[in-house]
Amino acid sequence: MPETPRRRVPRRTAVVTVALLVAATGTTAAARKQPPVADLRADVNQDGRVDVAGSSDEAGEEAWRPGRGAVFLANVDDDSRRCRMRLGGLDRVDPAVDERLAACHDAADERVNGVRDEADLAPLRIAPLAVGDQGAGRVEVPAAQRPYIRLFVRRDGALRALRGPLTGRELRAGVELALEGRDIVRDPRRWGGEVTVTLTVTDRGRSTSDRVRLKVAPVLFQHDLQRAERIFAAKPGPGLGVPPGPWSVGGGYRPREWRPFASSLVRAAGAAGLSGRDVTFTAGTEQWWRDIWRQDMVEPAAASVPAPGAGVHSMRVLLRAPVLWAPPEGGEATLSRSARLLFRDFRGPDVGVVQQVTPGRGPSGIDLQNFTGNFESVPPYKGHPHGRVLYGTAPRRAPDPAFVRMIEAQGTQPAVTIDTSWLLVGHVDETVHVVRARNERGWTLAVADPRQAVELLRRAQRAGEGGQRLFADTTAEHKPTVDALLADGAFLAGNEEAARHIDDQIGVLLRETGLSRSDLVRVPVLYAMAGPAPGVPEGAIAYSPSIANGLSLTARDYAAPDPHGPKVDGRDLFRAAAQEALAAGGVRVHWVENFAWSHLAGGEVHCATNALRDPSGGVPWWSTAPGR
Repeated sequence: MPETPRRRVPRRTAVVTVALLVAATGTTAAARKQPPVADLRADVNQDGRVDVAGSSDEAGEEAWRPGRGAVFLANVDDDSRRCRMRLGGLDRVDPAVDERLAACHDAADERVNGVRDEADLAPLRIAPLAVGDQGAGRVEVPAAQRPYIRLFVRRDGALRALRGPLTGRELRAGVELALEGRDIVRDPRRWGGEVTVTLTVTDRGRSTSDRVRLKVAPVLFQHDLQRAERIFAAKPGPGLGVPPGPWSVGGGYRPREWRPFASSLVRAAGAAGLSGRDVTFTAGTEQWWRDIWRQDMVEPAAASVPAPGAGVHSMRVLLRAPVLWAPPEGGEATLSRSARLLFRDFRGPDVGVVQQVTPGRGPSGIDLQNFTGNFESVPPYKGHPHGRVLYGTAPRRAPDPAFVRMIEAQGTQPAVTIDTSWLLVGHVDETVHVVRARNERGWTLAVADPRQAVELLRRAQRAGEGGQRLFADTTAEHKPTVDALLADGAFLAGNEEAARHIDDQIGVLLRETGLSRSDLVRVPVLYAMAGPAPGVPEGAIAYSPSIANGLSLTARDYAAPDPHGPKVDGRDLFRAAAQEALAAGGVRVHWVENFAWSHLAGGEVHCATNALRDPSGGVPWWSTAPGR
């Protein structure tokens, strides 16, 4: 059947003509002389509405570009809470459990699961067309793009999966369609995130076509200057009294020490303006594998699209850490089971969980480089309006390739990588943290500084306080004196080596971000060598609680691990140095007691907590190209 190229008739003229020509019985004789003008509309001008009567959504509809082009969400949340955790699902050693958990979400079925689910769909409209009863319309998507979207049509008052053609009667009345994204971009070699929807209308042997191009919303990492809306951490359960880990400084998790950690974290949150309801503590089951590292199971992110009234509609997308775990008794490796809590405790309305791991990859020891404490971000700055992802890597300790490819495929937050392989745990959050600053961009980096820490030990010694013990007011078994540490040549050499590694990290970060050395906020942290042990290489670990490894509550409030440093005249020198440096940028420090709860197990406040942050504000991704 011959297809007539689409006539460029002004939209308003076409719609008015249709209104005049369509009669109760179909079309007038004048209309029958012309082929129907296919007219498919999307929110091309990005105002959250589809303009059916006017022409504001017409120009540029066939090609997507920043500032002009329709967008849609990957509908991976669970608005009706239909996805249920099966009994025993948290603990079963079976990769099929993880596959089943990840496969259940709103886009996994062919239904619109309520009003909230409908809000996650991108509207499409077909303006009323002057066709006869034998007229028909086909709405199609290229075969390679079909697995990533689903089309719905409103019939009998409800949105239903579109199958087959649209009838002449539907076309005369105008058609309401909706597009559902079924996945985020994971591998641009398979799908780059754009979809072309084509409407072909046929009537009396003649056809015209119209098409629109849409782009799926990228998943953007949150950053530490965004206000925390919900903070979550672990609490003791029957399975948390485990033996020391191979990277522990002085023991494993100590459940009896949880209360000082929890109470000081809640106080810090309250001082930052959060309520007690905004801080939640959850326990696992009796299984031995349950851990406290909430930062390392997930990297919170968000996807967003325009909403009516200059609004924004957002969906949280929690990126599950690609950490593999091999059962000691043998068998197929599974994703770390601790992160299954995400499906139980978080997946729901406007919150989805996505997991991505390289097929067939085996765990690399304890797979530490794939914990999401190794994946952070820096806020927006000139040339990078949406900020950048930051993660640690090295040839011998590189994160999962499929997970990294998925992050980079979002195309809006180009990655910065630094070498973290010299650290035993190997995470970026061990040495750097984004904090507010009084500079042009409004932020800088707090960096761990072992040279400063050693110099503060010397200051205490010069003040006659060489007998002062570090960690004096903790339950630590080993409480070294200032004199003893300064007399330990290997300890001092190890801290100088750590400082050189941090210098290398800083060099990369300054080059990539444009920060200057004078912008940096240096905080005292001592390091020690630990390992090797089965599954864990030898590496440096924070000997004193790492002040850089804290949790930002707001841009002005920082929950830091209490360093328990040396005191002069009753004043903790490590605390005082950090408070003074951070205060210069307008940041208040709230000290959290995490020494026995997490520090002795190899982590700090940041490692043991996580936060869902306010995703609003900033430049919408759809309006600005990266590099602008």
